[in-house]
Amino acid sequence: MTQHSMMKTSFLAAALFAFGPLAAHAQDTKFIAQTDRLIVKYKDAADNAKGAQPMRVPDRVRQALIDRAGQQYGATLRALRATAGGANVMQLNRAMALDEARKLAAELMARDPDVEYAEPDRIMVPLAVPNDARYGEQWDLFEARGGINAPAAWNKATGSGINVAVIDTGYRPHADLAGQILPGYDFITTGVIANDGGGRDADASDPGDWAPAGSCAAGVPAQDTNSSWHGTHVAGTIAAKTNNGSGIAGVAYNAKVVPVRVLGRCGGYTSDIADAIVWSSGGTVTGVPANANKARVLNLSLGGSGTCDTTTQRAIDSARSRGAVVVVAAGNANVDAANSNPANCSGVIAVAAVNRNGGRASYSNYGNVVDLAAPGGDNGAGILSTLNAGTTTPAGDSYATYMGTSMAAPHVAGVAALMLSANPSLTPDEVEAKLKSSARAFPATCTGCGRGIVDAAAAVNAALPAAAAAVPAQNETELNNTIPAANAVTVSGTVVNGTVAATNDNDYFVVQVPAGKTLTATLTPAAGSDFDLYAYNAAGTQQATSTNGLGVADAVSTANTAAATQARYVRVRYHAGAVGKYTLKFTW
Repeated sequence: MTQHSMMKTSFLAAALFAFGPLAAHAQDTKFIAQTDRLIVKYKDAADNAKGAQPMRVPDRVRQALIDRAGQQYGATLRALRATAGGANVMQLNRAMALDEARKLAAELMARDPDVEYAEPDRIMVPLAVPNDARYGEQWDLFEARGGINAPAAWNKATGSGINVAVIDTGYRPHADLAGQILPGYDFITTGVIANDGGGRDADASDPGDWAPAGSCAAGVPAQDTNSSWHGTHVAGTIAAKTNNGSGIAGVAYNAKVVPVRVLGRCGGYTSDIADAIVWSSGGTVTGVPANANKARVLNLSLGGSGTCDTTTQRAIDSARSRGAVVVVAAGNANVDAANSNPANCSGVIAVAAVNRNGGRASYSNYGNVVDLAAPGGDNGAGILSTLNAGTTTPAGDSYATYMGTSMAAPHVAGVAALMLSANPSLTPDEVEAKLKSSARAFPATCTGCGRGIVDAAAAVNAALPAAAAAVPAQNETELNNTIPAANAVTVSGTVVNGTVAATNDNDYFVVQVPAGKTLTATLTPAAGSDFDLYAYNAAGTQQATSTNGLGVADAVSTANTAAATQARYVRVRYHAGAVGKYTLKFTW
């Protein structure tokens, strides 16, 4: 029997969790609360969402301030590379505890008022707990108590036309994934972590993430660990070939998987993961070829502890602005997921794990940030999926059962793909809302597990377009160039037909958003136009922005968390290309 954990540690001492696959013994989940990098963003650094080149090397004045900050902690820092968001990854000359790294970041911000933010470049790791049995039936797909009711969804949607990014350890070729894998990318920048002899490249295959004892940090792992083939397991749950007479069935078996490698030996850096999130969703990452297979769903079965860092949050916001649904494992520490990153980031769908009886798995995190639950397994009844038989380096195809919230998340990612194949016009907020409203009640105790267990059939039914729903439409009315002159939009679903008449034109719209609702505005420009989209609260403070390139749609969302209706303003602004017409859809 194969027993595996879903969590890997990272290079030197920079990880948050330790994880490694084991056979017939418990998995080491010891923390590595250290890093040897900082992420530093300057206020005048441009992100490269429109192809701009981020600053790579600080000038002499800034470097002097960096040097003085480092001297307080006996450390030196040098610019290593730029992120997609325009921040610099700064390499420390030594590993330091995360608390010390946070203090160093704060010291740098105190010395240099031009620093927008500075934070440790923490390492995320895959999430799972070990199991001790291989269970050869996919109870997670069809059983009434703990399953997701997939068969009833498949006569309406199978995932056709939808790409799902598996941001993980990469993939191994497997007979049950043949034809399901699209070209991806390896975002690991550090050779020790990559374990494949190089840095970033177009080969997203998984060479193995085995780790000798003590190779990730002092005492981590406690003993030699085998390769996890974690991304291959996740990919199989989402999109394994179905009706082929062998192997297993995938949740969205006609969807395609875009493998994005961010985790290797000991885990992976936050900065690499953030770039992968941006790229997977169709964003620009300097030095990386454009993604020809933009993903509508991103699965992140990885994580660590602590608050959501700015780098990850901005990457998630960027992905969501391009229409991507971001699904994240809640974590396996049996604690409040409010302290599990990126499950605690805004805009993600955080997934807890249930056992075969539909109750909370013993290891699963819980709490208010959790949106819903899905099968993760427990007590020997795990999730069967594709794997590789290699102990360290690759060998032949195999299957194995794993348990963890890393197994729960791809069930939800797969259902999201089913929903989008049934109705591609759904926004990320609409997908999340329909997943939660259609979830079925827990048949056993699952406190803090969100709205219920994901129900594939009910979610697809909720996603299907209404039979004869008329789309309200209205025309933009000038002059609406300021907030006080904003055009009012009063019906959810309204599509505004507007025109940017000049390069200095601004079009403002106002919506009275009910308490507890989230306003989403989606801007579609003409092919030769580049217009930007902004959202503001009732006081006129900017809440969200979307600045995609020429001819690309933009979307912003802003929530009303107050107890009463509040105004929200949406602004369309010229950026580049031709002036001209656009449509702007409002939903709440």
